[in-house]
Amino acid sequence: MTYIALLFLFIGIELIYFKIADHYNIIDKPNSRSSHTSITLRGGGIIFPIAIVTAFFLGYVSWAVVLAVVLVAVISFVDDITPLSQLPRFASHAIAIGLVFYDLSLFTQVIWILPIVFILLIGWVNAFNFMDGINGITVLYAFVAIASFSFLSINQESLPLLITMGLSCCAFGVFNVRKKAKTFAGDVGSISMALFLGYFMIKTILISGQIGYLLFLSVYGIDAVITIFARIKKKENILEPHRSHLYQYLANELGYSHIVVSLLYSVIQLLINAILIYSENIGKLTLPVVVSFLLFQIMVYVWIRGKVLRKVNLQNV
Repeated sequence: MTYIALLFLFIGIELIYFKIADHYNIIDKPNSRSSHTSITLRGGGIIFPIAIVTAFFLGYVSWAVVLAVVLVAVISFVDDITPLSQLPRFASHAIAIGLVFYDLSLFTQVIWILPIVFILLIGWVNAFNFMDGINGITVLYAFVAIASFSFLSINQESLPLLITMGLSCCAFGVFNVRKKAKTFAGDVGSISMALFLGYFMIKTILISGQIGYLLFLSVYGIDAVITIFARIKKKENILEPHRSHLYQYLANELGYSHIVVSLLYSVIQLLINAILIYSENIGKLTLPVVVSFLLFQIMVYVWIRGKVLRKVNLQNV
């Protein structure tokens, strides 16, 4: 199957899903915490787990990774329709991460590595899900990550898998990257994509031995972590929906276009990734450089967030 045919297949599947979602009223209704103002079909991100199942039948990915992504996708899709308690969601994430560990042979590593990687993956999956709030941000950011992984020579054997997942982003983006989105990813999309990106991040680090590639996802990571700390400082429940991310202040309080903000996040991450790849190619991506670069990103983010919050507060006076 050619990649063009695969793209049109994914678009066709999305159109079929829209009919089903419309019939069964699988929708997002705007509320005080939302960044959208009109009723929108939920769960269009179902194309992401469908894409990885397709990749499996084409021989691009192992059964363990497919089972992990499909497991979190199914539980998340049920949660999109009928909210579930924390237990089944956490259990599905834990089992899925165990499958990822199995695929990457992490169970053969020293035991103390496992809880660290487990916590990082759990945190990443939830951070990625929390960041899914405005049109285009999830799919554009995911596409940048996939493109960055694809550019690394060490990932050439996985290129068909990465292209397949990238095509699913393109298909979803047709209906999401617009002023008025036709559909949102839903938990089924954001969590399954987060798990896939987390899996591929660990795989890339293991193959390359380069911890600096963690910064391929640093824009989301920094925004998520600092927002969590800010909410804890305000004594807010960090598990409840909110509008406290920097991108939400930009899109909601300051009124910037969703697409402009989403492109801003994605382009900044793309530039960071290009710097990382170049630094590695010239042999300069050492641990001190990685740590310094991360601290620099954090300082810039805090500075920008402070300026934006001051502007928001002035508007509310």
